[in-house]
Amino acid sequence: MIDTGLSGRVVLVTGAGGGIGSAIARAFGAQGARVAVHYLDRSPDAPAGARWEHMVPPAEAAERLAAELPDAAAIPADLAAPGAPARLLDEVADRLGPVGVLVNNAAHCESPDSIDTLTADALDRHYRVNAIAPALLTAELARRHPGGTATAPPCVVNISTDAARAFTGQIGYGSSKAALEAITRATALDLAGRGIRVNAVAPGPVQTGWMTDDILRHAESIVPMGRVGTPADIADAVVFLASQQARWITGQVLQVAGGHAL
Repeated sequence: MIDTGLSGRVVLVTGAGGGIGSAIARAFGAQGARVAVHYLDRSPDAPAGARWEHMVPPAEAAERLAAELPDAAAIPADLAAPGAPARLLDEVADRLGPVGVLVNNAAHCESPDSIDTLTADALDRHYRVNAIAPALLTAELARRHPGGTATAPPCVVNISTDAARAFTGQIGYGSSKAALEAITRATALDLAGRGIRVNAVAPGPVQTGWMTDDILRHAESIVPMGRVGTPADIADAVVFLASQQARWITGQVLQVAGGHAL
């Protein structure tokens, strides 16, 4: 890409304190974007019998990342809380300017997550972060750009997963991400007339530090391209979908998985 058209744009990356989120933030920073590094400023205890699979990086990680980027701010918010989307967009606007690119990367994943262990509370925790929060953030962003204004329309990139297609033992996580993909298509249709594009990236197995040697070897054996993904693999795809090169692409779920789960 010769010019992504992202220089100076304000990019909000949710869940950017570590893993794929931090790689996305760095990739936009490299394009000259002003990056809002969102993080959850607390690590809630898991309920009895449950284990968080997506660990919450400490606030210091988000602050370090923001200090590392050329023009960024670390901003906390609990996306599961009522009113969080509007408050988060307000704070980003106050500190960096109106959001031009929204990357809904923050995710909740817990185990056990099988049909035999399913509870209403577990489903609620998955859906609040993985589907409801991205939908409300997108809706709030759209309200702030009704169309016909002099400013360039914003765009949205949602982060899904291969598990949205169906994975054993990931009922709440996978179905909430499948809902996010449906939200991607529905909002893309609703917002196309305003020039707001909404797309998604669905990563395959990505090593962010959670894979043991045994898991890594197994993942490599089931990925047709013979390796697991890196956070940078996902970040590059997100930057593309937010760039001017993708200006006529909306409502799509781009699988970035080395051929896994086709």
